[in-house]
Amino acid sequence: MRDVRRLPKTNLHLHLTGAMRPATLAELADRSGLPVPPPLPGAHDWDAFQSRYDTARAVLRTADDVARVVKEAVADDRAEGAGWVELQVDPTSYAERLGGLDAVVEAVTAAGEGHAGIVLAASWARSPDLAVAIARLAARYAGRGVVGFGLSNDERRGRVADFAPAFRIATEAGLVTTPHAGFYLDAAHVRACVEVLGATRIGHGLRGAEDPATLELLAERGVTLEICPTSYPSLGVCALEALPVRALLDAGVGVALGTDDPLLFGAGLSGQYGIVRALGLTDADLAHLARTSIRASAAPAALAATLLSEVDAWLAGPTVDPPVAVA
Repeated sequence: MRDVRRLPKTNLHLHLTGAMRPATLAELADRSGLPVPPPLPGAHDWDAFQSRYDTARAVLRTADDVARVVKEAVADDRAEGAGWVELQVDPTSYAERLGGLDAVVEAVTAAGEGHAGIVLAASWARSPDLAVAIARLAARYAGRGVVGFGLSNDERRGRVADFAPAFRIATEAGLVTTPHAGFYLDAAHVRACVEVLGATRIGHGLRGAEDPATLELLAERGVTLEICPTSYPSLGVCALEALPVRALLDAGVGVALGTDDPLLFGAGLSGQYGIVRALGLTDADLAHLARTSIRASAAPAALAATLLSEVDAWLAGPTVDPPVAVA
């Protein structure tokens, strides 16, 4: 086995608040006299997750706070082998405290310059008109640090067709388009996000593996699924041992591993690769996942080319003996 921390890769699914270091959360909460959310219980519903996420987000009070989280998240992922990170940010969540939507975008793009791209996200749970406004904001900042447009939150709370106008704006601006789909809802939802919204990537998309026709569509259109293994068991979506990564790869579907919300789910990027390795994936498979994450990213072309060559070097390099147990 080779050291997965040294495998060059990207992290394409990471939310801003969920990327915060626990120590940073504790420090900023203490500064503002705000609570630190309790750990998630072993099994929980979406509302339990969302309430803890909202509690953590409340500690981010200034542009410097937001920039700090971006810089620390990039540093943490670089230590895990990521040469590029894409952070998903709903600007409306921070705009009131930071002085407007543009102020949020400028804070996150400046902090991530050179090592991270920003995916501005609307929400399934909010107005499609607001999604249009965020898509227009993303289009204005395309080429200036914003690389994509997403749709986050619980996909059961919105209708796919209602968000088509927002995705048209993002597509015309040349942005990556990546709605959350197929987390709770079935393969038909994944398929609709591709056919109606024109999604180029899907956040999660696990349920797409249940339907051969959806797998064929994903493979044919080159849509990459952003799979985040540690996000699923406690929310009742999928046990780790049932993750359909092998089935997706065998069907020719692109898979990029991400971390989603490590603040709440606890594992970094290498940990996600370690999980799928434990399911039987080989080092060649892990290298394939890494290459897919690089090719599906909005990383600058020169950086992507360098990372791809470094993946080849990692796979051609020596294996590492497992640690010897000490009696």
